[in-house]
Amino acid sequence: MCGIVAYKGDKDASKVIRDGLKTLEYRGYDSWGIATTDDSVIDVIKNIGKVSETYDSNLKISNNGSNKGIGHTRWATHGGVTKENAHPHLSQNGKIAVVHNGIIENFQEQRTFLKKQNFSFLSDTDTETIPNTIEYHMGRGYDFVEAAKRSFEHMDGQYAVVALNHDGKIVAIRREAPLVLGIGLNNEIFIASDVTAFLEHTKNVIFLEENDMVIVDGSFEIFNLYENCVVERPISRIDWDNEAAKKGDFDHFFMKEILEQADVINRIANIEQSIITDTVFDIKAAKGVYIVACGTAAYACMSGLYLFSKLAKMHINFCVASEFEHFKHFLTEDSLIIAISQSGETADTLSAIRAAKSKGSKVISITNMVGSSIMRESDKSILQKAGPEICVLSTKSYTSQLAIIALIVYEMDGHFDEGIASLRELSRYIYYLTSKNSRDFIKSLSEKLKDVEHIYLLGRNLQYPTALEAALKIKEVSYIHAEAYAGGELKHGNIALISEGTPCIIFTSDQTEKAILSNAMEVKARGAFVIGLGPKDNEIFDFFIKVRDAGDLNPIVQIIPMQILAYQLALLRNCDPDKPRNLAKSVTVK
Repeated sequence: MCGIVAYKGDKDASKVIRDGLKTLEYRGYDSWGIATTDDSVIDVIKNIGKVSETYDSNLKISNNGSNKGIGHTRWATHGGVTKENAHPHLSQNGKIAVVHNGIIENFQEQRTFLKKQNFSFLSDTDTETIPNTIEYHMGRGYDFVEAAKRSFEHMDGQYAVVALNHDGKIVAIRREAPLVLGIGLNNEIFIASDVTAFLEHTKNVIFLEENDMVIVDGSFEIFNLYENCVVERPISRIDWDNEAAKKGDFDHFFMKEILEQADVINRIANIEQSIITDTVFDIKAAKGVYIVACGTAAYACMSGLYLFSKLAKMHINFCVASEFEHFKHFLTEDSLIIAISQSGETADTLSAIRAAKSKGSKVISITNMVGSSIMRESDKSILQKAGPEICVLSTKSYTSQLAIIALIVYEMDGHFDEGIASLRELSRYIYYLTSKNSRDFIKSLSEKLKDVEHIYLLGRNLQYPTALEAALKIKEVSYIHAEAYAGGELKHGNIALISEGTPCIIFTSDQTEKAILSNAMEVKARGAFVIGLGPKDNEIFDFFIKVRDAGDLNPIVQIIPMQILAYQLALLRNCDPDKPRNLAKSVTVK
C-alpha cells in the first residue's frame, strides 16, 4: 500500500527520488521521507502529508548531490500518522536506513528480542525492527549484504524492503509485495514498487520474483533467498507512453482518466481474437468456473455473471477474493479461476489464486500490468490495455474489464465480430458522454447533492452491479454515504431509510424499465428526490440523465456519468479527487 523508490546513478538522488515519490502518491500519502548517503553519513528528511505539498527548498538534504538514496510515501498500517512513524527508519547506530511496504507479521517477537539486546525504538512501526536486525547481525561480524540476508530469513509476512547502508550499498527484497528493478543508462539502477516511479528515465525493467534480493553496489546482482544462489531475470520493455502517466493540462488524473475511456474501449476492440478464443476454450473445458476480484473489479465480475447467463447460457460462480480461500475445498484440477485485478498485485486476489493453485486448478487473469505478480502466477493472462491509471479511484480500468468480459461472452455466443462492432460504436458514444456539455449538466446535479448525507441507488439486472459501482465511486471520493440495492430488495427493509428529500438514483434500461419505475414510484411516495439515468425520461424523475440504451454493454455507458458526478461532488466538497482519505491505489496487504 506504500510507495518505494530507490536510486543509484549519476544524478542527484534526492531529486530523482522526490519526483518518483510524487508519481507514487496514489499508493499512500500519509507521510513521506528520503534518505541519501555520501558514502559515510546517511541524511534523512521526512514529513507528514503529501510529498507534492510539503517538499520544497526549505526542506533541504545536507548531502544534496548524493547519487544514491531511498525514499518512501506511506499508507499507515502499523503506527499512526506521525513524523516519527514516517519512513525511512534508521538503525540505532544511524548507519542503515530502510523503507518498507507490507507487514512484518512477527515484528513484536523481533522487537522484544532486540530490546533484550539493548536496542531502543523511536517509532511504533513494524519497519523499525528491520534496520536494527541488520545492525544486530553486522555486530556479529557479518557484512551488510550477509546481515540483510540473515535478517530477512527471520521475518515473516508479506513485504517489499529496500535498505541503504552508509557506504552506499543497497539491498532490496520482494516477498509477496510488488518491487521492480529499472535499468537505466550509464549503470543507473532504479528500484520501485511501480514502474511509473522511473518511467521518465527508463522503460527497461526486471520484474522481481518471490524472495529475490537485489544487491546494488557498482552494478547489480539478484540473489534468490529460496534458491540460495544468484539468479538471472529477463529484462522487459514497458510500452506505456511516459506522458500517459502525467496530468498534462488536467487538474486531476481522475478527470483525465475518465476522458481516456473512449480510447481504451477502442483499444479493447482491436484485441487479437485468438486471445479471447483461447480463454473461451478453457472456460468450456472446465468443470466449474469461478471468477474472483476485489472492490471495483468485483462489480465488473458481477456484471459478467448476468452476461454469461443470458448470452452463454452458463452459470459462473463469483466470490470476492478475500473470502475465496474459505470456498476452495470444492476446487479440483478441472476447475478454472478467472482473477481480475487492475494492478496485478492485489493481495487478496493473489491469495485466491494461490488457494486455487493449491488444488491444482487453472488460473486465467485479467490485469493491466505486464509482469505483475498475478500475471506471473496465472496460467494465462489478458492485458487490459488501459495504460497507467494514477488516480486512486478506478475508472478506465473498470470499463476495460467490462469490455473484455463482454468479448469473452460474445465469443462464447458465436458473436465476436458483433461484439467488436458494438464496442467501436460505444467508443464513439463515450466521447459524447464525456463532452464538456455533458460534464456541465452533471455538475448542475452535483450542486443539488453536495450537502446531502445519504444517496441511495437502485437497479435491476445489469443495472444492479452498476449501481453498486456508482455508490462506491461516490463514497470513495466525496465521503457521502452512498448505498446501492437491487430494486426488488427495496421493500425488504431498505425503504425504511427513505425520507423527505432523500436522493435516489434510479438506473433504467429498456429491459428493466417497468419494474424499476415501480421502485421509483415507491421511493417517490416517501418524499425521495428521484434521479433517473437511462434511455427514457419519466414524470417520476425530478432530474434525468439521458444515456442511450446499449443493451448488454449498458454497464460501460451508464457508469461514466456517475464517475463524473463523483468527481464533481469531490470538488464541491473540497475533497482530493485523486487521493481520497484512507485509500491507496494498490491494496498489497491483506
